[in-house]
Amino acid sequence: MTVDARSLRRLPKVGDVLESETGRALLGLAPRWAVLAAVRAEVARLREGLKDLAESGDGQSGDGQPGDGQSGDGAVVLDAARLAADVARRARPSLQRVINATGVVLHTNLGRAPLAEAAISRVLEVARGYSNLEYQLDERRRGTRHDHVVGPLCELCGSEAALVVNNCAGAVLVALATLAAGGQVVVSRGELIEIGGGFRVPEVMTASGASLVEVGTTNRTRIADYERALDGGGDIRLLMRVHRSNFALVGFTEEPTVAELVALGQARGLPLFVDLGGGALAPIPGLPVLPEGAAGPEPIVRELITAGADLVAFSGDKLLGGPQAGILVGKRALIDRILRHPLMRALRPDKLTLAALEGTLSLHRADRSAEIPSIAMMTCSEPALHARALRLVALLTAERPDGAFESVRARSAIGGGALPTVEPWSWAVSVALPAHSEVSLEEALRAAEPPVIGRISDGRLLLDVRTLREPELAEVARAISSVATSAQLRRSTGSEKTGG
Repeated sequence: MTVDARSLRRLPKVGDVLESETGRALLGLAPRWAVLAAVRAEVARLREGLKDLAESGDGQSGDGQPGDGQSGDGAVVLDAARLAADVARRARPSLQRVINATGVVLHTNLGRAPLAEAAISRVLEVARGYSNLEYQLDERRRGTRHDHVVGPLCELCGSEAALVVNNCAGAVLVALATLAAGGQVVVSRGELIEIGGGFRVPEVMTASGASLVEVGTTNRTRIADYERALDGGGDIRLLMRVHRSNFALVGFTEEPTVAELVALGQARGLPLFVDLGGGALAPIPGLPVLPEGAAGPEPIVRELITAGADLVAFSGDKLLGGPQAGILVGKRALIDRILRHPLMRALRPDKLTLAALEGTLSLHRADRSAEIPSIAMMTCSEPALHARALRLVALLTAERPDGAFESVRARSAIGGGALPTVEPWSWAVSVALPAHSEVSLEEALRAAEPPVIGRISDGRLLLDVRTLREPELAEVARAISSVATSAQLRRSTGSEKTGG
């Protein structure tokens, strides 16, 4: 059975809804495009509902559908609350702030490292007007944008030169395209890893125009494997070491040290390129961030340079705690060659990235890395986290006495493809509300303003305070109170309707 024309005529006209009291009110609060799109979507939903009812044989008169009302003349009317919610959703910026209560410090999906105030102030200063991005003020001539961060990077990493691109994969791409395109790169099979988003290091390397020469096995690679590859002929341009920053290889394993690879490269006239990923500039207190060759999972950039690595690539938004960026440090001759490659134009960072990176590096240079939010989160002591969790419990209890809130000891994570085996103890708050399952509560908090992102573990919704800053505790409490109040209103009242 198909819906008849009489039933369709009872649907409200878009223009009439816009001119109604509800429509005018929404137009006063949100852009016209958002209101128009929401009204059209709601009318289309009602039309499909009428068709579904007609096809099922229910409500054959077409007089509305479940959940929608009618005016006195039988016209279908819209759910004003649903319409307002849709308008608000459409008008909201797509990229928005969220509150991270997952306990994952460098959460890739949530933007990784939050910026320090020093970095934010530099971004604001540079963004508000013009800047000397590529202009040398003292010599009144064109300069290079990399000059603003080269000095701090070389000082912190102990390198001769440095440059910055948009991310670490870009740094690897342009380095290989410059130093090994048309030739071969020797790399261990145990280091051909997959990075985020399904991208794999071998694919990035192949895209550069270089060919891979895989040596060793997944779990054991010796310096002799590299030597045999070099003795086998071919146009080998580069030795490469890829740090397994997003997973751990344990058990029956072996790999040559950076010093051994440096010695081999120097004997054969080949540079060593280390794709580090994480980018720790110094050991992070309380975490096992140790030099290459020590019994720890994360090398230090300076230690790699000191050991003789010719080129090192790492990220700006991981253990460094800054903006997304790919950083290359190493020998001046290699960096100069890379700077001249055409890909540098495509991969170059913008002024805001450089401003944020400069602000972040200034804190590292001044021994003030504790002011970098992600580092502060990583190094926060367990007693301090417990105290923070208890404060959140008190705020929640005051807002919602009908809820059940409990501080619980839990594991957190560093995230961002860094320190995969490090899961420091943290404290979280278990949240339960009447008439809410842990799943529905998690969904409701994701829809809050601002969204609160927690995690479900063992049938409980947990809000890990390692990644919650002090001012956010009150915001979380208000969000949970709002979720509970909305649920009560839905149970106790009906929805306002608005006609055409």
